[in-house]
Amino acid sequence: MNPYGNQLDLSSPASPPPATVRDSRREATRFLGIHFACCEVYSRVYMNSSGTAYVGHCPRCAKRVSFQIGSGGTSSRFFTAG
Repeated sequence: MNPYGNQLDLSSPASPPPATVRDSRREATRFLGIHFACCEVYSRVYMNSSGTAYVGHCPRCAKRVSFQIGSGGTSSRFFTAG
């Protein structure tokens, strides 16, 4: 039994940092922020599985939207859909 209770040994060398692991969630959660003016609501629209467009719908009236991905596009992340 240790008479001093739990002790932290600060004289030991530090352990190496854990290996960096690529976070695949970041790629899986690419989205655009869309203000659906039809119902005055905000929602996210996510990239499709082939990576060619952002597709989604209004959460209230189900109006579909699609934003094609390509060269010469915009770097904006938030849009209004009528």
